[in-house]
Amino acid sequence: MATSIPLAERIRPKALSDIIGQSHLLGENAPITKMVREGYLPSMILHGNAGIGKTTLASLLANSVGREFRPLSAINSGVKELREILTPSDGLFATPPVVFVDEIHRFNKAQQDALLGAVESGQITLIGATTENPSFSVNNALLSRCQVYKLEPLSDDEIFQIIKRAIAIDEQLKKLPIVLNDISPIYGLAQGDARRALNLLELTIYAYQGTPIVIDFDSISKVAGQTLVRYDKDGDIHYDIISAFIKSVRGSDPDASIYWLARMLTAGEDLAFIARRLVILASEDIGLANPNALLLADTALRSVKEIGMPEARIILGQVAIYLATSPKSNTSYNAINKAIEFTKSDNTPVPLHLRNGVTALMKQSGYGVDYIYPHDYPNHYYPQNYLPDNLIGMQFYEYGDNQKEQTSFAFINWLKGQN
Repeated sequence: MATSIPLAERIRPKALSDIIGQSHLLGENAPITKMVREGYLPSMILHGNAGIGKTTLASLLANSVGREFRPLSAINSGVKELREILTPSDGLFATPPVVFVDEIHRFNKAQQDALLGAVESGQITLIGATTENPSFSVNNALLSRCQVYKLEPLSDDEIFQIIKRAIAIDEQLKKLPIVLNDISPIYGLAQGDARRALNLLELTIYAYQGTPIVIDFDSISKVAGQTLVRYDKDGDIHYDIISAFIKSVRGSDPDASIYWLARMLTAGEDLAFIARRLVILASEDIGLANPNALLLADTALRSVKEIGMPEARIILGQVAIYLATSPKSNTSYNAINKAIEFTKSDNTPVPLHLRNGVTALMKQSGYGVDYIYPHDYPNHYYPQNYLPDNLIGMQFYEYGDNQKEQTSFAFINWLKGQN
């Protein structure tokens, strides 16, 4: 019989060892594990997306070091509630409690300053949780007194482990004949959020008609509230769609680019995977025709990791359109490939004038002799050979026919003509 308490709450970890994920913080030799082992708990800010366990972790940390846990929501609390939680009834805390402030970025400066005083005096240990970048949302004075730890979105495998654990330990679910067949849609819909994954699992179980209760693509689709797309991240569809996406951007078709991007986002493709492909494409297919493309793509890669869905779709869409409508060039791609292929069978010594004559012996051997420092000459240029003698005239890079590279070509020719 179903209970009104959500599954995510019913199976909330009771000890740090029950937590699945965040191994960079909770692994054997990870920083938080080491602190707890020593019985030490500093004030800290936990930064990460919703549903990945910030509140649970804070509670278990307090329990692990034998400290009172005092939760406070920045959304529902004002100055009155803040003063009450910072003031012991008898005027003195026996041991500093752990004050947990959820959504701490929502506290105004005065409220954050009130926390600062309590942290500085050792009256409390503060654990703040935020979905925003604390560098921008928490005032510097408070931030400087706290360790900042980033909680990462849960991987598909970690979500799977959490779901298996829920079925195994929950008093309601372990009585049911549940068969996990294909839960891949949960991964895409959850986007690394354990709470969302467990809610979807529970909805699917209690909406299922039949015995055994088979959790698969179709059963999840019926309760998801949206059309799901069959998309195996390790199968042909995954590779076919990313290939179509890259070719559409390379082919300067913004509409096709957005379409294939939307297919991936709808199916729950890993955001960082898409962004990494855009970074590669910006250099391989646009390159020197528009160097800003690489900067924008790299910014998108860092941004989507911080922001997540649904807002990340806007960033990826913007960059995909920008790259698709940008001038194209693969000259730098061709140049490095040509140079690498050539150097596989070439070990020509570095010319003496290009070597760095650090010691007197090196200088006596000719290192750096006859090297001309270009900045000492007009236009910061002096004609000299930078390739070995037997390679003079070898051309690896060929200027593209786009405006940017032709401008560079004209400048280099002008520069050479000045001497």
